[in-house]
Amino acid sequence: MPLPARPPIALSVLDLAPVVSGSTPAEALRRSLDVAVLAEQLGYHRYWVAEHHNFVGVASSAPAVLLAHAASRTSTIRVGSGGVMLPNHAPLAIAEQFGMLEALHPGRVDLGLGRAPGTDHLTAGALRRQARGSHADEFPSQLAELLAFFDGTFPDGHPYAAITAVPARGYRPAVWLLGSSQFGAVLAGTMGLPYCFAHHFSPAETDAAVAAYRSSFRPSPTLDEPHLMVGAAVLCAPSDDEARFLAGPSRLNTLRIRTGRRGVLETPEEAAAYPWTPAERLAVAELTAGHVVGSPATVRDGLLALVQRTGADELIVTTSAHAHDDRRRSFALLAEAMDLVPAGSPEPSPAAIAGAGAAGAGRA
Repeated sequence: MPLPARPPIALSVLDLAPVVSGSTPAEALRRSLDVAVLAEQLGYHRYWVAEHHNFVGVASSAPAVLLAHAASRTSTIRVGSGGVMLPNHAPLAIAEQFGMLEALHPGRVDLGLGRAPGTDHLTAGALRRQARGSHADEFPSQLAELLAFFDGTFPDGHPYAAITAVPARGYRPAVWLLGSSQFGAVLAGTMGLPYCFAHHFSPAETDAAVAAYRSSFRPSPTLDEPHLMVGAAVLCAPSDDEARFLAGPSRLNTLRIRTGRRGVLETPEEAAAYPWTPAERLAVAELTAGHVVGSPATVRDGLLALVQRTGADELIVTTSAHAHDDRRRSFALLAEAMDLVPAGSPEPSPAAIAGAGAAGAGRA
């Protein structure tokens, strides 16, 4: 079946505030704010940040704090979490944080929720300070508690019915469920919530999770029908060869994360010099099978194929590159390839917008 020429699909940015070699977390956070502003200018729909802990190469450990800054520097793009790892937190605290964001930036805030810790077991214990049941056991009840704080819907006699979450009650952001397996898909479907699947790091589970979400969906006051966003790792450059070279550090980082050797993102030259074993190459090829890397035409074809395969209503892309200029250029080339409409059109093209200010942002 031929691919559609111009898909009516929203495209968004997922940012992890990557820390690269020769840089600092502070610089990573400043560059992430630059990406938020750029994404709005280029016509991206959402800017989301992900919660991770004890990753020296990821600076986005406190999504609500980073999103407050991003929302203050932008005016139209939606800002949100992709996601907050709810088992790490008291639902009341998340309700207050994201209720405050919604009160300050009404109609622009998304609260994407996940059940994984976003870290190792030791760090998860340091965050939680107490032993809890399994994620599968606790996440649905935590989610119900969180929504009740937003909506004031605790039943009579519930111990928390006397608590008014300020400013959460009456300031509920758009709530999404995130997942990389069928668990979150089914939960999102049965609750009638929008769902975002992490195809970028769980490509083998994509088809099953998407099918589970749709088959389990029940209409709710939030949604009449399923609404699916799919996450994709994307790196776009003028040519396929250059894009593959620039994606080398991401492939190496994938290997090191999976083998417990987490670090900052190295340069393409350092990644190219790494002595890969055949087993390592095979493992990383499987883990990055869902990545879309190449020229604008190659990336466009890859993303349209993903849309056709999943029936996604939206895509959200994460881009990892050592040099900030390369990351900016990738977002700009992708925006142009996918026919995004820059904010305030008619204005300069996405490529021109990305070029402006690139000198000030600098290469890492």
